[in-house]
Amino acid sequence: MSLLDQIEKENDIKKLSREDLPALAEEIRQFLIEKVSRTGGHMASNLGSVELTIALHLCMDLPEDKIVFDVGHQSYTHKILTGRKDGFDNLRQLGGMSGFPKGCESDCDAFDTGHSSTSISAALGLAIAAKMQRQMDPSVHAIRVAAVIGDGSMTGGMAYEALDAAAQLRAPLVVILNDNEMSIGKNVGGLSKAMNRIRVGRQYNELKNDVENALMSIPSVGPQITKGIKRSKNSLKNLLVPGMFFEEMGITYVGPVDGHNIEDMIATFERAFRLRKPIVVHVKTKKGYGYPPAEKYPERFHGTGPFDIETGELKAPRVKTFTDVFAKTMLELGEKYPKLVAITAAMARGTGVRAFQKEWPGRTFDVGIAEQHAVTFAAGLAKQGMLPVVAIYSSFLQRAYDQILHDVCLQKLHVIFAIDRSGLVGEDGETHQGIYDTAYLDEMPGLTVMSPRNGAELKLMLEFAVTLDGPVAIKYPKGNSLDKPKENIPRIVFGKSTILYDSESEDLRAAAESAAAGKAADELTDDIDENRVITFLAVGNMNQTALDAAKLLHDEGETVRVVNARFLRPIDEEMLAAVADDSKIFAVIEEAVSHGSFGEAIGYKLMERGIRVPYMHICIRDDIVSHGSVSALREKLGLTPEAVVERVHEELRKKN
Repeated sequence: MSLLDQIEKENDIKKLSREDLPALAEEIRQFLIEKVSRTGGHMASNLGSVELTIALHLCMDLPEDKIVFDVGHQSYTHKILTGRKDGFDNLRQLGGMSGFPKGCESDCDAFDTGHSSTSISAALGLAIAAKMQRQMDPSVHAIRVAAVIGDGSMTGGMAYEALDAAAQLRAPLVVILNDNEMSIGKNVGGLSKAMNRIRVGRQYNELKNDVENALMSIPSVGPQITKGIKRSKNSLKNLLVPGMFFEEMGITYVGPVDGHNIEDMIATFERAFRLRKPIVVHVKTKKGYGYPPAEKYPERFHGTGPFDIETGELKAPRVKTFTDVFAKTMLELGEKYPKLVAITAAMARGTGVRAFQKEWPGRTFDVGIAEQHAVTFAAGLAKQGMLPVVAIYSSFLQRAYDQILHDVCLQKLHVIFAIDRSGLVGEDGETHQGIYDTAYLDEMPGLTVMSPRNGAELKLMLEFAVTLDGPVAIKYPKGNSLDKPKENIPRIVFGKSTILYDSESEDLRAAAESAAAGKAADELTDDIDENRVITFLAVGNMNQTALDAAKLLHDEGETVRVVNARFLRPIDEEMLAAVADDSKIFAVIEEAVSHGSFGEAIGYKLMERGIRVPYMHICIRDDIVSHGSVSALREKLGLTPEAVVERVHEELRKKN
């Protein structure tokens, strides 16, 4: 039996001998490589945190003790050690195990995460609640609480707000800083280890407190002597101790510790938990550790699709994406507009900003995981006459809601928001689905909002956006750009939609052909007029769904029209009046939640204008959408062409 097979539930790892732990770490790595190569997932961060997670599990009793993983990209080993090994066969698939911590999966997942820089705040809440409950009832067991946060997430301001609060509250909280790229402090070898052992030791801390109390009790001069000693002590710390930033906040800093040495981490974690105060343990790990392709290309293996283990190459063929189109267009616009600058929040590669960054490093700003700062920084740039493009994923941009409103829109500043991953994202699940952006963007005064149906239209919209005056948002989905060779894309006209498909014109052509065969064309035309039209008004990539549904309905003898909205704000009211008048069914199709949606706004406009037409809104009715492939989720949510046709059939049956 392998070591991994001996772990069926939480705390089973404690049955293994210490000598077995390196071999267990290797088994876990090989297991992760094999499973993720089939399903895809977050690879590099998980490979780098295997030993760290093993050490934490050996120092804690789950689920009573609490581990909060920031974002959750590095929680795979934790899932294995809490008895969910079998779940990796369906990792991130519809109905399968999530790639992030989920309390509904296991009580050992102390807090659901998915966005960065939240772990310390959540862990602090858990620690303070447990402390208060123990004060109310001394029989309550004192628990250990740890927040595991990466160096990238430490660029988010929320992490420092939480650290400041932890110091103020003197919370019994251990923060594990998993540093797999950015160096905070230089490892000074034996001296650093010796100082760490001393500074987290019980005798040292008790002696330090006793001496300080004794000095403070000396009449008149006690406080001055204590202050002078502290000043001298801090000067020595600045020379010898990394992480003085944390120390100045009132939080004990320990590290760096070798994140691939299980014994060193166990010893450090155990002493840190015993102190029952806020401590930052700085652990140095290597992203992608143990798998050469991931070590060499950690960013590419941050989140990966299924891949070939031997080569590390993706199994699925590479297709041109909306992000690729954005990247190429930004290069062209950068050449034409010298004042154009790009801003990203630690996602230069993911958003397509990397190409612009290589060409114009001085005009590219990666602000780290700090979306609020990114937006207000862009506002300042725009105020001074620059042309900023802020490229952020939909689900991350919502973190800067206040800044979009107060700092950009109320000042009517020309900031362009390139909102990637709008709509269903898929396997990353609830925290990453970009299905709420229409709702929060609709509230922004003066914001122009566009959504392209394919990559060619995205290019036109970006070119159009730089010519506008005021804030602009362009939201586009993850994945295939849906471009067709030599397709003619009409130019962008402010606030105007376009008709993509009108089966009536095809029927009239058929009528002309029939007339030549002896049947009166006006007779066929009268039939068409009596039938009236099923109109689809579609947003973004849902235009393809609408086109496919329209062709199915046309094959059934229906007259169908597809209108590409293009603009969500302002609404093309002239189009509404024109197409709703001859529609027997008017349907809006969008990949967004219903509340605050484009379809909801269209419904209000129809009522305001007194347009009476059977109205359908085909959208996402579930407020929370779990993980799974985009195709599987669309089928589940009724966003396939076949599902749209069935909805139309239901409406027609009601009319009859």
